[in-house]
Amino acid sequence: MPSFKDKVIIVTGASSGIGAATAVHLASLGGKLVIVGRNVKKLKETADNILAVGGSAALQLEVDMNKEADVEQIIPATIKHFGKLDVLVNNAGIIELGSIETTSLEQYDRIMNTNVRAVYQLTILATPELIKTKGNIVNVSSVCGLRSFPGVLAYNVSKSAVDQFTRCVARELASKGVRVNCVNPGVIITELQKRGGLDDDAYAKFLERSKETHALGRPGEVGEVAAAIAFLASEDASFSTGVNLPVDGGRHAMCPR
Repeated sequence: MPSFKDKVIIVTGASSGIGAATAVHLASLGGKLVIVGRNVKKLKETADNILAVGGSAALQLEVDMNKEADVEQIIPATIKHFGKLDVLVNNAGIIELGSIETTSLEQYDRIMNTNVRAVYQLTILATPELIKTKGNIVNVSSVCGLRSFPGVLAYNVSKSAVDQFTRCVARELASKGVRVNCVNPGVIITELQKRGGLDDDAYAKFLERSKETHALGRPGEVGEVAAAIAFLASEDASFSTGVNLPVDGGRHAMCPR
């Protein structure tokens, strides 16, 4: 297992889903966590779960990633508390349903601001500290960044932007010893799709359909994505940068028949 002993790690969107699982997993491997989210109650649950696996107490930051002033506080708070930054996991993101016929500009802006602009801003702010430690970044994208799916147009566009952002920043920071990679999950069992507009019945059908759309015949678990993030963030991936790593049960390789 990789070790993150004495490594300081920021995880955004850490109050639930992939972010929460990643924060707990990295803490179990010795990392010192800064967990960022909007839901204070759920953020505390993540912090409690970190302690339950033997991790050290996490720094909890209530942040709305759509508010520039909020995002601006993340790096100073991290440095004040821990003195450095080694890993940034840009995980916070949203999904909403909509096609070219139904997606309003307001909806487009909301998705792009959360999934792309906030990532851009926090990465700008974190870069000087990551250069100091020769740290690394892992962005959480989606198989929707690699393939085209109907009905989630703005989300697809946002995740393609994250993929390109990952590759570009990887090229720009490689000479300074900073690696930048991303994971591209398929359907993972979280609350993401429900928050994006699916009711319980539609979500159940969506998960059932995943048995056909994923080569491995099932949706994924948050722990499987967390493990992939841990690999890319660790020294085990020391010669990997600019990677878009599908963690999608083979969905990126599927074609209609």
